Amino acid sequence: MGKKSDAYDDELEQLQLAMVQTQAWTIEHGLRVVIVLEGRDTAGKDGAIKRLTEYMSPRQTRVVALPKPSDRESSQWYFQRYVAHLPAACETVIFNRSWYNRAGVEPVMGFCTPAQYAQFMADTPRFERMLTDDGVILIKLWLDISREEQALRLKERRKDPLKKFKLSSLDAEAEARFDAYSDARDRMLAETDRDFAPWTIVATDDKKTARLNIIRHILAVLDHVPGEVKKPDPDIVFGAEEARKRLAR
Repeated sequence: MGKKSDAYDDELEQLQLAMVQTQAWTIEHGLRVVIVLEGRDTAGKDGAIKRLTEYMSPRQTRVVALPKPSDRESSQWYFQRYVAHLPAACETVIFNRSWYNRAGVEPVMGFCTPAQYAQFMADTPRFERMLTDDGVILIKLWLDISREEQALRLKERRKDPLKKFKLSSLDAEAEARFDAYSDARDRMLAETDRDFAPWTIVATDDKKTARLNIIRHILAVLDHVPGEVKKPDPDIVFGAEEARKRLAR
């Protein structure tokens, strides 16, 4: 156990160093990077973001986790409140959940109308094409978890007082509507995976392995690793075209 943990810590440190060096390159060249982290509840978004950003530039890195929209925001063009957080030159913005709330949580929970959902599915590829055509580097990650592992993590979350702020009124719904969330995920991947803005799936039942592979993938996309870094494990990280046969249901 100790050796396994040491190996994880060693590789994590190497990847974080590579991330620092790569971000220095993005800053030097004035690049704009957007990383979207989506996934099921308890899939490990917060933990992955913490390790990814631990040594990144605090001035050029922002994590965006928006609350429920206000009445005013609900009356706006749907993408409007997300556009306000997009990066300027030299910045990296990480969305801990994003505009894809409308593809997952909202239709499953009845928080949007069928017409709003259909409009989102039609608009999103166009919106993301505008971003990428303007030079934004868009990295979209879906973190997936098995039904059994999700139930275990939710149980641990309820018992651990240090995880108080992770508790949500929607936790029980995540379990009860697991199949509905699977259906919503599948449609989202099918309709919004594009060559210019592809989805990448990360299997997260093993948190530490997932974290390492998330950073590996981001480094591979940015493609400016100054040293030797392992490629993402294809058993953990794969494209949306493989999703239907490999994702949890």
